[in-house]
Amino acid sequence: MTMTLQRWGILGAGAWGTALVVAAQRAGREARLWTHRPEIAALIAARRENPDYLPGIALDPRIGASADLASIRDCDALLLAVPAQHLREVSERLAPLWPQGRPVVICAKGIEQSSGLTMTELLAQTLPGAPAAVLSGPTFAGEVAADLPSAATVAAADAALGQAIVEALATPRFRLYWSGDVTGVELGGAIKNVLAIACGIVIGRRLGDNARAALIARGLAEMMRFAVPRGAKPETLMGLSGLGDLVLTCSGRQSRNLSLGIALGEGKSLAEYQAGRRSVAEGIWTASALRAQAEAAGIDMPIAAAVDDILNRSAAIDAAVETLLSRPYRAED
Repeated sequence: MTMTLQRWGILGAGAWGTALVVAAQRAGREARLWTHRPEIAALIAARRENPDYLPGIALDPRIGASADLASIRDCDALLLAVPAQHLREVSERLAPLWPQGRPVVICAKGIEQSSGLTMTELLAQTLPGAPAAVLSGPTFAGEVAADLPSAATVAAADAALGQAIVEALATPRFRLYWSGDVTGVELGGAIKNVLAIACGIVIGRRLGDNARAALIARGLAEMMRFAVPRGAKPETLMGLSGLGDLVLTCSGRQSRNLSLGIALGEGKSLAEYQAGRRSVAEGIWTASALRAQAEAAGIDMPIAAAVDDILNRSAAIDAAVETLLSRPYRAED
């Protein structure tokens, strides 16, 4: 199958959406950015920059920005970079506008809190006629936009679609690999956000690098226990969209989820951290959905449960840490 993907619409003008529109244009594609905030579109048009979400990155004058969703209806493909908890609303608005058979690439990393659905499962409900793919991996938006070397995975059940997306968007410094393991790529990206909050708490509480390394390793074991029974391949979870993204998000201070955990570990409340922030730490909502599904399936995920306890059940951090440290000794899995 030959697929020409020249015109790209990017939905969501946060840091990641803005970086993706830069990456698409750099790859030689026509790129248009949609934002739900008209003032952002006006700022981009006037300043050729998105100062609210990605300051300091110049946007090519050929990149169009609009708050009118109809502006992307003649694109060949879409990158959906809206936050995971808003994907349902945006895709439902998109449904009457988007032609049947044109692909959409999910760039959000999360599980819908209200339904427990992954983003592809959600999209199957709201845009059933759109071939779906997932873009995920260890990619901080600012570094991608600045053309620093980065790599990510494009997962699609249709191999030809995955390859076409890679060929359309990849550049030597934005390396893309394709995969048929949609489940593994999606769940790796969602679960690592929860684990990054836990790593941030370790840093904020000054529990040491040993503890952080142990948490990353045991968090990866939790990711495996949850995702493999759902069809994910272990090698995917050990790749860019699993271990790679986990290491980046648990180590890099640009991570919103890590930053949230650090703030909590230092004694701030969730409300204090969120006050005045535009960016979203997806792990807040994924934690409760992940914990509910794990408990329903009888899967042991103590780190994810501890994060949910702290974020959503008013647990004291020191008590949650003590609970983890007091677990029975067992064989490593």
